Amino acid sequence: MSALDFFEILLCFGTIIILTPILGKYMALVFEGKISFFNSLENVVYRLLGLDTQKEMNWIDYTKNLLVFNLMGFIFVLAILIFQGHLPFNPQHIAGLSIPLAFNVAVSFVTNTNWQSYGGENTMSYFSQMMALGTQNFLSAATGVTVLLALVRGLSRKSIEERESKTLGNFWKDLTRTILFILIPLSILLSIVLVKEGTIQNFSAYIHATTIEGKDQLIPGGPAASQIAIKQLGTNGGGFFNVNSAHPFENPTPLTNWLSLISILLIPAALTYTYGLMIGSKKQGWAIFAAMMITLIIGTIIIIRADLAVNMMEGKETRFGIINSSMWTSWTTAASNGSVNAMISSQAPIAGGIAMLNIMLGEIIFGGVGCGLYGMILFVILTVFLSGLMVGRTPEYLGKKIESREIKMIILAILAPSACILLGSALAISTTAGLSSLSHHGPHGLSEILYAFTSAAGNNGSALAGLNANTNFYNFLLGITMIIGRFAILIPVMAIAGSMVSKKATPASFGTLSTDNPIFVVLLIGVIVIVGALTFLPALSLGPIVEQILMNKGILF
Repeated sequence: MSALDFFEILLCFGTIIILTPILGKYMALVFEGKISFFNSLENVVYRLLGLDTQKEMNWIDYTKNLLVFNLMGFIFVLAILIFQGHLPFNPQHIAGLSIPLAFNVAVSFVTNTNWQSYGGENTMSYFSQMMALGTQNFLSAATGVTVLLALVRGLSRKSIEERESKTLGNFWKDLTRTILFILIPLSILLSIVLVKEGTIQNFSAYIHATTIEGKDQLIPGGPAASQIAIKQLGTNGGGFFNVNSAHPFENPTPLTNWLSLISILLIPAALTYTYGLMIGSKKQGWAIFAAMMITLIIGTIIIIRADLAVNMMEGKETRFGIINSSMWTSWTTAASNGSVNAMISSQAPIAGGIAMLNIMLGEIIFGGVGCGLYGMILFVILTVFLSGLMVGRTPEYLGKKIESREIKMIILAILAPSACILLGSALAISTTAGLSSLSHHGPHGLSEILYAFTSAAGNNGSALAGLNANTNFYNFLLGITMIIGRFAILIPVMAIAGSMVSKKATPASFGTLSTDNPIFVVLLIGVIVIVGALTFLPALSLGPIVEQILMNKGILF
């Protein structure tokens, strides 16, 4: 690597570290309603929508409102995609999607997965891109934040005058504040910069151009910049065009590439500081941030070294080069963002393996907006529990006892997506329907299928490429996997929040395990890696690991 490469890597990581407390403090003020002007503005919204946000909800009511809201979003998106041929802003007269594909896409965007088994410029009207997909980019990201806020309140609220508090806030208030004061302002700012740099934002019909060879080329248009901004900030990742952030209309310059990369981790990283402020201990937030950052740095180094060893530009943008492609792969798979600026399939096999492992660990290395942090908190509680077992003490986190109910919910949240990945992949490789759309055989073919189910269960959305997922088999099976990957974690998290909020907090004693020091950070990383390795090492050994060994011996698939 050159000195410039080192500087670029340090600039990316340094920017995230610097911006984390700045944005984190702002978000804490928003969520706690401490900005008076915002309070007046949001009250207007509540009156217009007829919402009663003064009454707080227990975990069951909060979850019911969240699930119904997401169900309505799914139906809304599904209807638009099926009937888009009859809706406005469709200059190319693109017909409605088939039911299997529409189901897959609707589930994908509602669950913040943004998996794409379609080509945006060929299958989506401008109306669908804006009203269905763009809208869900905001709503699915905000949903993750609402669950995090409920869990934070469950952990931090103390009993009031000997009466147990059982409420976790108001879902509609949390949703409104997240969208209105965080996602929309940041998206507007990023959109303006993207347009200035050349990302397209128009409603023009596609243009027919004649190439040097005398052939006809169709140049797409559309309101791309507005969707690209929220796809990155909301850790969504769904591209306006088929090749996603490798397309020059989405990602035209090195500056847009850098800003997109920063945007992917910006909110997930800052939420760790917000968490520290809201529970009354910045050190707790920084400890979680440190565990995430250390894991991310290690994964990024492995991917970069593996790609540089191969030293191929195949599947990579010459505008960005190997370093930017490797960084993008590492950061997006660590952050539940499915966007790509290079073909992961063309990277070194071990680089694709680390990308898979990032997702398999539960998308908690910063992860998605909100969901990455609440997933990490589950591992924090599990680490405290295991540490308590080793020393024979009742485990406590933030002064509240961790009991069998919480551990059962954590195990459910960890096992459900893991089972989907392994069982779904096993079903695909053992059936004709699953194997019929493979473009490779051997370990790389296994990696293609394994990555698809990993991406779906982890609500990531990226793909190894080479697998045609636009079949009835994959559209339905991956869609079901996305639902389980989202809500089989979300609901247990809400149950844990409801359980913890009613517990009385006890003061820390001499024997209380400290969860805000370097020793605990090491323990936390160890638990995460061990759980991931025990679950997925056999499958990874048969896919990317053996492929890397064979490639080193000159055997390619």
